[in-house]
Amino acid sequence: MWRKFRIIILLLILATVVQEVLLDKADLAWKHNLYVAVYPVNADASEEVGAYLRTLSRDDFEPMAEYFAEEAASYRLALRRPIEVQLGAIVSELPPEPPKNGGILSTMLWSLKFRLFAWQNSPKVNIKPDIRLYLLYHDPEHNPVLGHSTALNKGRIGRVNLYGAPAYAKKNLVVTAHELLHTLNATDKYDLHNNLPSYPDGYAEPDKIPLHPQNFAELMGGRVPKSEAEAEIPKSLKHTLIGEKSAREIGWLR
Repeated sequence: MWRKFRIIILLLILATVVQEVLLDKADLAWKHNLYVAVYPVNADASEEVGAYLRTLSRDDFEPMAEYFAEEAASYRLALRRPIEVQLGAIVSELPPEPPKNGGILSTMLWSLKFRLFAWQNSPKVNIKPDIRLYLLYHDPEHNPVLGHSTALNKGRIGRVNLYGAPAYAKKNLVVTAHELLHTLNATDKYDLHNNLPSYPDGYAEPDKIPLHPQNFAELMGGRVPKSEAEAEIPKSLKHTLIGEKSAREIGWLR
């Protein structure tokens, strides 16, 4: 009996994996636009952050949809607006934190917990989302340094750490767009030890002469390289580009 039960479980897991692979290929063929639901979370349970979240509207995220439309056009993608963003209701629960020591088993367990969380905490939006991002807003007065954001391409979900104040709105969109591309298979293009963009894939203009200073950040590179040892966080999405390797990873280039 136990052997049959294990076989059934393994077959269900296999079926889920096959289904995700097929859906992944279908999404990255870009035959239709993808709908993203963003769910604000008051990560600090702060009154100030709570007040800020109540001011958010869909219009606050429209620049991100427009940015992806402009970048997609530069790669001659057939879709006029490949990404549509919907603002969901505030989520009161915090998604599980990724493990600090990222062993394989602990990471797998966290992934399953996060996907269960997303299944249980997805307030309805107008159109069923392809991607769900949980935006964890923090009070900048009490959290001068934020933890790393993270996203999963399996399940297309993300956990994004942001600042809950109007002054950070444009930079918040940069971080959100970066994590969104992670859900579509894009990889980081910076050195994890010093956060400097990796050459050439982490550079928006790898053929620029002289190479430094760069004028833009490659979105998955994360920063604008000013010299070999210095890079700046982009002020807004207008200061970023999606490079060729990232475009290839998400299916915009073949």
